[in-house]
Amino acid sequence: MKSLLFSMLFLLSFLAHSGEAAIPCTTVDANAAACLGFATGKAAKPSSAFCDGLQQLAQTVKSVEDKKAICRCLKVGAKSLGIQDRFLSRIPRACNIKVGFPVSVNTNCEMIH
Repeated sequence: MKSLLFSMLFLLSFLAHSGEAAIPCTTVDANAAACLGFATGKAAKPSSAFCDGLQQLAQTVKSVEDKKAICRCLKVGAKSLGIQDRFLSRIPRACNIKVGFPVSVNTNCEMIH
């Protein structure tokens, strides 16, 4: 569950295509796992592996439901892994990813569109 990286939040905003299949948490976990050090404050910056994982995850997004699914997966893990909001907000800039909503463990996944 290391990938329970809220990072998904901004990745989610990458693509907004239409489709219905939601992305499974195992896919989210595999692509976001490298972020744990940065998201918990143990690393000064996100690793290139983390940013690459976010890019790969973003490429799998085909629908709003995919974005919401990623958000839900990451929020579940973030609560149990000690993820800190102050580091989450830095991820989009550090990985050069643009998002259209706040990156936070408090983000309401159901409000993503």
